[in-house]
Amino acid sequence: MKIVLAPNAFKECLSAPEAAAAMARGVLQARGDIDAVCVPLADGGDGTTEALVAARTGDWIEMTASDPLGRPVAVKYGLIDGGKTAVMEMAAASGLWRLTEAEKNPLNTSTRGTGEMMRDALDRGVETIVIGIGGSATTDGGAGMAAALGYRLLDGAGAIVESTGRGMAAVRRIDASSVHAQLKKVEILVASDVTNPLLGPEGAAAVYGPQKGATTEIIPLLEDGLANLAALWEKDMGATIGAMPGGGAAGGLGAGLAAFCGAEIRSGFDLIADYARLNEALDGASLAFTGEGKIDDSTRFGKVPAGVARRAKQKGVPAVVLGGSLCGDLSILHEAGIIAYFSLAPGPITLKEAIENARNHLERTAEQAMRLWLCRS
Repeated sequence: MKIVLAPNAFKECLSAPEAAAAMARGVLQARGDIDAVCVPLADGGDGTTEALVAARTGDWIEMTASDPLGRPVAVKYGLIDGGKTAVMEMAAASGLWRLTEAEKNPLNTSTRGTGEMMRDALDRGVETIVIGIGGSATTDGGAGMAAALGYRLLDGAGAIVESTGRGMAAVRRIDASSVHAQLKKVEILVASDVTNPLLGPEGAAAVYGPQKGATTEIIPLLEDGLANLAALWEKDMGATIGAMPGGGAAGGLGAGLAAFCGAEIRSGFDLIADYARLNEALDGASLAFTGEGKIDDSTRFGKVPAGVARRAKQKGVPAVVLGGSLCGDLSILHEAGIIAYFSLAPGPITLKEAIENARNHLERTAEQAMRLWLCRS
């Protein structure tokens, strides 16, 4: 009997590979001869790189890059497919987690560190870059990333503009004459679960600016800067992407990657699932386990458990969801192909206890769900 274990990370306690391994241990305690196939997954946010490096038995590259405020920090990204594909998260260098509360201000932050990771991968001769763009501290439209790759963002006098959220409005010309030579030869795939456009009331500044420290006075400044970049992309580069779905992801980095790098934005889950070969793993499976920290009504919208259930249903494989918490009426999840869902909590416990014992709780719940499945006949 083949059982597929395909969870997302359980936030703050288990990575996706750790969660898959815990599920596998539980399943094997129920019956020792099961073929337990681990396929750790992500949706383009935290854990994307770790999931892909684990799923494809890749290697880690460690380097120094700029944080959102330009300070040098240690970062890492992955190489898979024998070094042909780089997998990375923009949050490794440019994430909100890098800043204190007092430092959060998207006028001052930049995606330069993300560009430095990409440049390092280009220097290594990769053919593809897969980049997850969740959790950003930035609203610079990818200006910092572009500067790290050799683009020159110039003001009216021909001077280089600061590549931050504040600097976007001052750019008058984009000079591509010094761009990294490998950039046009590389396929860049962006994993994102955000469909917001770059501009407007549903755009990068208005929707995501406040969580990065933007006040009501700052948001219009960011909006003006992003609009200026969008106009220059069309004027200087022939790229009309201001209304592109997903362009507003990561403070406009989605649009910036498309404009500056010719990147393609894809559903985070689907992109990661394809690279992790989920469909191949599901072939011939009897059951699939998936899960993440919180299961609620939003789970059906692009989240890993719903994505796994959808693909499993197409293969005729039932899916079971294990979640750290179950919130609200989840009956609608059955329509997505989820036959049952279980909470890891053994009883009334604190969040601290749940996090500290997540591995054991996940293993135990997987075992009990597996035992129930085995006795169904």
